[in-house]
Amino acid sequence: MDHKKHNMHKFSQNSSKDEHHHEELVEDEEIRDWKKKLIGSWMFALPVALIMIGDRLFEISVVPKKFMIPLILILGFPVIFIFGLNTLKSGLNGFRTLYFNMDSLIALGTIVAYLTGFFSYFGFGEDYSGVSSMIMVIFITGKFIEVKARGRASKEIMKLLELGARKARILREKREIEIPAEEVKVGDIIVIKPGEKIPTDGIVIRGDSSVDESMISGESLPVDKTRGSNVIGATINQDGILYVKATKIGKDTFLAHIINLVEEAQGEKIPIQKLADRITNVFVPSILILSVLSFVLWWYFLGDAGRSLGIAISTLVIACPCALGLAVPTALMVGSGMGSKHGVLIRKGEAIQTMREIKTIIFDKTGTITKGEPEVTDIYSKVKESYLLEVSASLEKLSEHPIAKAIVKKASLKKYPAVRNFKVLRGKGVEGNIRGKKVLIGNRTLMKEQKIDINEIEFVVKKFENSGKTVMIVSETGKVIGAMAVADSIKEDSADAIRQLNTDGYRTIMITGDNERTAEFIAKQVGIKEIIANVLPKDKVKKVEEIQEKGMVVFVGDGINDAPALKQANVGIAMGSGTDIAIESGDLVLVKNSLMGVVQAINLSKATFKKIKQNLFWAFAYNIIAIPVAVAGLLNPIIAEIAMALSSISVVTNANLLRRVKI
Repeated sequence: MDHKKHNMHKFSQNSSKDEHHHEELVEDEEIRDWKKKLIGSWMFALPVALIMIGDRLFEISVVPKKFMIPLILILGFPVIFIFGLNTLKSGLNGFRTLYFNMDSLIALGTIVAYLTGFFSYFGFGEDYSGVSSMIMVIFITGKFIEVKARGRASKEIMKLLELGARKARILREKREIEIPAEEVKVGDIIVIKPGEKIPTDGIVIRGDSSVDESMISGESLPVDKTRGSNVIGATINQDGILYVKATKIGKDTFLAHIINLVEEAQGEKIPIQKLADRITNVFVPSILILSVLSFVLWWYFLGDAGRSLGIAISTLVIACPCALGLAVPTALMVGSGMGSKHGVLIRKGEAIQTMREIKTIIFDKTGTITKGEPEVTDIYSKVKESYLLEVSASLEKLSEHPIAKAIVKKASLKKYPAVRNFKVLRGKGVEGNIRGKKVLIGNRTLMKEQKIDINEIEFVVKKFENSGKTVMIVSETGKVIGAMAVADSIKEDSADAIRQLNTDGYRTIMITGDNERTAEFIAKQVGIKEIIANVLPKDKVKKVEEIQEKGMVVFVGDGINDAPALKQANVGIAMGSGTDIAIESGDLVLVKNSLMGVVQAINLSKATFKKIKQNLFWAFAYNIIAIPVAVAGLLNPIIAEIAMALSSISVVTNANLLRRVKI
């Protein structure tokens, strides 16, 4: 995966733990910065609020009247012009560029309200300067909650960052030396003892053990590792010593990829958010015009500039679109965090919106529905089954063919009998001598060439073949002693996932380059009624385009040949065990490599989008109801500020309720 174009500045070529700590410090620093602003602004704004509310609502004078306005102005100055300085700059910049955002209203509302204190002090109009402090302090509170929400949504990333090993034990000139994990280089031989974390991604060159990969797969059972096995950084070695050759470091590791994928999703804008931004850009100048008109008209009819200004300020304050600005990002960030917790990584935020409109889900077969590697599924033996497996595995152990590996794996022998005169018969099978007996393992063609009669097991061979499986016939000294069926096995939960999707009304289709007989057998096992077989990689895109004519399509795949189809589909879902280019092409990535992730992704997108709609509804509904009340002169600026604050807080709280949803 080419992560340069993803701006992976957080992961340098040789970085690991130090960079991860740096990343954590950056996020903590942002939270601390807003926390300081929050505490500082409330220290000054709280006395203002007590003075203002006591005097205006309950007619209780906390301080003498002649000192009230100067005190409010003095206390309000640091809130607005120190703690809120960046907001003022951003808001006023909108008037220069004519591209308005919520900061524009907040900046104008606070400055105008603050200036009323000076006007009132010199006998012109009413004093609303206290409201300015409250506008800014509530905005700062909302920003702090947003940063905290983002931090909590990123909690799973932080946990992953903490999982990385701090130290690595490597071999240098036949000596073991311990170095910081970030100093490991590609090609270094790392020694990992029982109970230790694996420092970085690599391949086992010596030793065997089991490794706890639950942080990646979610599975509690450890995975056996032998020579040639791939291992992932931050997973934990269990019971044996492993010698691992480092193949990926820093930004190229699986852990770094996961972190980057989640971060990308949290920074995305989905279509509905872009719409909200466009509405805000029109909404802000409209409110400014409405406020000015309110002031002019009320002044014209009442002749009271102070009262008119109060109405105009109420309109500005009540319209501050804090809730609108928080509605989408908070829900999306919480949804993204939930997804990462369940192994569903959202690479592109727009997938959240698109997913809910999906009608059809197309599945690649190999590596998606199936495990992507052959397994011995059936055995027919005319001798003791353990003997059949022993001679077969002993012979096949000398072959590198995937079917040979499947037979060796099935036998799981601790000791193999010696094989003499081993020979690979290309396209047909293998032969060799075991204990003085000639053993052949292969297909019909090999048996026919060697003039070995298979009539007595023909019914078994046909049964296996009709199931779309590859059949290996075993003979010893010219006589058939058994047969084994080898096939790409279905993942344990593929059938459950597809059954659930069918029940929920989705159209499920399987697409594969395999022949129709094999495709039908797999499809029948998992409950897919539609298949597209004998498809070349370049034709997958055309098939997706054809199906898209009838509605939105999800494509689920894992291979390089799936990348174009993943891009073409409305939503591409890549399996986490797939190739880098497939993962790069997907909108979502299923880390656990399970099709139940598709079900979870759909449920997550529906739940997240529901929260986004709820947030936007309440943000807009609040403005639609409150603005006319403010324009009519029925809303005190203080009450307007409290209502605006509650609106923002309710949006953030509602977004965080998403965590309770079960996906």
